[in-house]
Amino acid sequence: MKIGIVGFGAAAIGFIEKIKDKKCEIHIFEKSKDVYSSSISGIRADGKLFVSKDMGGEIDVSLDLQKKLVDFYIDQTINKKVENGKSFVNKEKYKEFYAKGFQPVISEFFHIGTEQLKEILLNVYENYKTYKNIHFHFKTKIDNIKFESTKVVLNDSETFDKVIIAVGRSGYPLVKTIINNFPELILDSSKVDLGVRFELPNHIVEELNDEMYEFKLKYKSKTGYMVRTFCNNPSGYVVTEIYDDFVTVNGHSKLKEKSDNTNFAILTTVSLTEPFNDPIGYGSHISKLTNILAGKNRVILQTYNNFKTSKRTKHLYRVIPTLEESHYILGDINLAFPRRIIESIIDFIENLNKAIPGITNDDNLVYAPEIKFYSNRLNNDKFDNLKFIGDCSGATRSIIYATAHGHLMAEEIFE
Repeated sequence: MKIGIVGFGAAAIGFIEKIKDKKCEIHIFEKSKDVYSSSISGIRADGKLFVSKDMGGEIDVSLDLQKKLVDFYIDQTINKKVENGKSFVNKEKYKEFYAKGFQPVISEFFHIGTEQLKEILLNVYENYKTYKNIHFHFKTKIDNIKFESTKVVLNDSETFDKVIIAVGRSGYPLVKTIINNFPELILDSSKVDLGVRFELPNHIVEELNDEMYEFKLKYKSKTGYMVRTFCNNPSGYVVTEIYDDFVTVNGHSKLKEKSDNTNFAILTTVSLTEPFNDPIGYGSHISKLTNILAGKNRVILQTYNNFKTSKRTKHLYRVIPTLEESHYILGDINLAFPRRIIESIIDFIENLNKAIPGITNDDNLVYAPEIKFYSNRLNNDKFDNLKFIGDCSGATRSIIYATAHGHLMAEEIFE
């Protein structure tokens, strides 16, 4: 069997790992110039691996498989050193936040750290290169996919028995092209997460960081939108994430180098109805609008008080940004974000202050845009020889779930 895989990310790794010893010819097409530029954004950004039934995707992945995949990634590092923690397994902490109206999320996590992430990707790649049936094609962008009898043709040239689309959320243009040709692939197209990256001094959240490192909270705001925390980074750094035609904000932590601040995302989940069918396009549009205000390759930074009162920030006070100054401009996020999103985030922060005093300090920092794209949920039963795995399928939104999706799809194909 000849298999083509478009994209070399977490989902592709899960798929390849499961079939590498099978009697098949595997070709991986990656638009990046080399393995160091490959599109495993979650791994490249921070490397938090979660084991949980309450987050990460819309597919059923057993905890045993999740833990097995965590071990796989940790085994690819040199020193096997990770930060391990549990979110809200402490019953008293759980009750404390629950009483304030929050839904704490219980999960186990393993933080690899940014320094070790390139090791993982390189070690996986070097291992796969030793297999004679695995072939990598970098600097190869797949622009079109066609069907020819029982075969699939990529870029009007090479023909495969099966093609696996594993391009992540950054592969949206290719997926959209396929959807335009086969709109019946879409099962759901309603969700996008819009939000901000919040940064504050470590001492304000020190107790919580010591207790669980990564705290996961959901909250139904007065607007009706569900708001959640995501990607907490104690003593971490705010960074930008560059896409093809816009820039968003993100955060990460390192195992050795530490800052004086903690940062985490506050995201509002927007679920829209017909005729809306382009969640990535909607999120991209808001990102581009924010970038217009901030300038090329920059995001907007605002103090919390100015964010709350819709005033442009002109000066900072006690909290020093960890994002490099050349990557942000002081401004007003309210000019780019829908008001209902702003109100949801403010409601979340004001209520969180009841559980963590100091969250609403005037000079805490708010960066935008932080957007987590949900791809359209796609129907993998439509074609026998074309499958979508990982975040581009709309079924996953984490490293472990994306890897598991690849693993499970490989099992299905070779059962």
